[in-house]
Amino acid sequence: MTTVERIKKLAKERGLTLQQVAEKAGIGINSIYRWNKVTPSSNSLEKVAKVFNVTPDYLRGYTDKDKTEGKIQWKDLGMPYGGHIPDDLNDMIDSIAETYLKNHPELIKDKYKGKW
Repeated sequence: MTTVERIKKLAKERGLTLQQVAEKAGIGINSIYRWNKVTPSSNSLEKVAKVFNVTPDYLRGYTDKDKTEGKIQWKDLGMPYGGHIPDDLNDMIDSIAETYLKNHPELIKDKYKGKW
């Protein structure tokens, strides 16, 4: 499987077009299409790998291990969010963070103390 084929597969799993992947990665919107003919730069490939939370080596086909070490992805939990937190969960996450910081005030920087 080529680099572009792997990227297409990951994009399809997450409901994204290659142009959307490129936009999220901050590279030219047609860059990935050109990778069928030219080798992508390491920098661009790293950016695309971050979008999918995989290693650049996985995208290159050097390994079949698609996950980065030590990072839980939403798809690991059976949620098809492609590694991004859905907007409707942000309030819940903010609430969890707020409660955690209330219980650990030593972690709060001086400018945030007393905000809660």
